[in-house]
Amino acid sequence: MRKDGTPAAVSGNPAGKLSLLFETKPLVATFLAVFLVIAIWNIQPYYDNLLSTTRRCSATISLAETTTTLPAKKLSTSKPTDPNKRIFTSYGNAASLFVQMGAYRGGPRTFAIVGLASKPIHVFGRPWYKCEWISNNRSSPSMKAKAYKMLPDWGYGRVYTVVVVNCTFAVNPNEDNSGGKLIIYAYYGESPKKYEKIEALEEKPGSYNESNFKPPYKYEYLYCGSSLYGNLSAARVREWIAYHAWFFGPKSHFVFHDAGGVGPEVRAVLDPWVRAGRATVQDIRDQAEFDGYYYNQFLIVNDCLHRYRHAANWTFYFDVDEYIYLPDGNTLESVLKEFSDYTQFTIEQNPMSSKLCLNDSTHEYSRQWGFEKLVFRDSRTGIRRDRKYAIQAKNAFSTGVHMSENVTGKTLHKTETKIRYYHYHNSITVPGEPCREFLPVSAKKRVTLYDNLPFVYDDNMKKLAQTIKQFENETIGAVHV
Repeated sequence: MRKDGTPAAVSGNPAGKLSLLFETKPLVATFLAVFLVIAIWNIQPYYDNLLSTTRRCSATISLAETTTTLPAKKLSTSKPTDPNKRIFTSYGNAASLFVQMGAYRGGPRTFAIVGLASKPIHVFGRPWYKCEWISNNRSSPSMKAKAYKMLPDWGYGRVYTVVVVNCTFAVNPNEDNSGGKLIIYAYYGESPKKYEKIEALEEKPGSYNESNFKPPYKYEYLYCGSSLYGNLSAARVREWIAYHAWFFGPKSHFVFHDAGGVGPEVRAVLDPWVRAGRATVQDIRDQAEFDGYYYNQFLIVNDCLHRYRHAANWTFYFDVDEYIYLPDGNTLESVLKEFSDYTQFTIEQNPMSSKLCLNDSTHEYSRQWGFEKLVFRDSRTGIRRDRKYAIQAKNAFSTGVHMSENVTGKTLHKTETKIRYYHYHNSITVPGEPCREFLPVSAKKRVTLYDNLPFVYDDNMKKLAQTIKQFENETIGAVHV
């Protein structure tokens, strides 16, 4: 016979009712417990799904704020009903819209962003750029400026071409020194709807110092080297830097760019100069990921131009198989004082043989330096040869390997009586002994034809060898290569 509890007590106390249920209906209680566990178990994936959806929405919103482009994808995932309707499916990217190497403040109102860009886009399209400064001071509105782009590699680019973007604002955007960020908007074409938003540069609060852009500069002379690649001769590099450290004097600095050419032996040669504060070696080996002209040398020289724009009075561009020389007793100070009204000047070369030496039994060639024994110069005249140059970087917006076409001010070319350079072409990659052909002592007084080219004896560099060796020993000590 079933006993009923008091109805009033049960209806007035649900907890008691539930307790009674568990006491009298264990099977129902078990069922409810299992039901609750299953319900909670199924709610968790839904919760995770909800969070995941929220994250995806947030990411989409963030992406929309930084770029309006989406990954390339198949236009349709289903087969078209029309057999003549073709589907185009893209995979990956052929080249980036922009690859930033560096961004630098060039003065109170101007900035430069140096990088690479897809060459076809710039050849066949019309990409453009826009600049914005976002201040850390929230009460200061953001400032915008139209960017000016330069392509300084003269069409030599390959998959990538070099782009220098100049941003010039109406006033100093960080005038209150609160810091901020320089944003570059890179557009794919004429349409303003498709672009990439790039945070190019950030200035910390209090970091702006206007005196950095005014003389006196840290150095008198700066060397900006092109990409160093291949199997370089440590002996030739040792001779080159010793000579030019002497030539330019103590207020000079050398910037080398290692694109794979600075191996252990070359590094051992450069390290004493780095420790002495006379040289910097930058690792640019990652440039190999981007197919540009000749180890991206146009990119490298432009980055160096802007990175050290206000570091020296004059910046020199030439290679490590070339030696600057002052004829007829000129001094570097007097020559550059005479050229001071010019933004840049080019330098004519003396082309030297990298094979011919003098067969003189009174000299021990194995102990001589390369420029000490390579003493025969190509005497042809009236030939257009590559020139190298020096520039007042503060007046340049971009640059090239042999000169700049984007400067304010004048360019001087007629300089051969004041300054020249000796070019020992390809000698920097010759391992061991550079002398491969010996001419008799009589060749000192006559023209010698070699490979149908006329060569004459020129010992101007040879005469400086002992001075350079002594300078090296006094400056960094004994060097063993």
